[in-house]
Amino acid sequence: MSFQAYLDTIERKTGLTPRQLVGVAHERGLDAPGVKATEIIEWLKSDYDLGRGHAMAMVHVITKGDRIDPKHVGSGGTHADASDRLWLDGIATKPEGF
Repeated sequence: MSFQAYLDTIERKTGLTPRQLVGVAHERGLDAPGVKATEIIEWLKSDYDLGRGHAMAMVHVITKGDRIDPKHVGSGGTHADASDRLWLDGIATKPEGF
């Protein structure tokens, strides 16, 4: 599953776009320096019933933004993505190539 596919699945499960979840994390202070991944994972599990893999995808987006390492782009591997940017604004508005 690509990184983007993880984010799309999160949106389907929670009803919130990744950008909206980043906003909720910000409101809760979960994007502040020093916040541990486990705190974010626990929040996503308790409020949205996300498993560890999907929660870790959101941890990346909350803490590092919409960029992924270019080594994953077009690699053909399990987690290969079409772009080094992730689309955070929802499945309905996602352009081709994401």
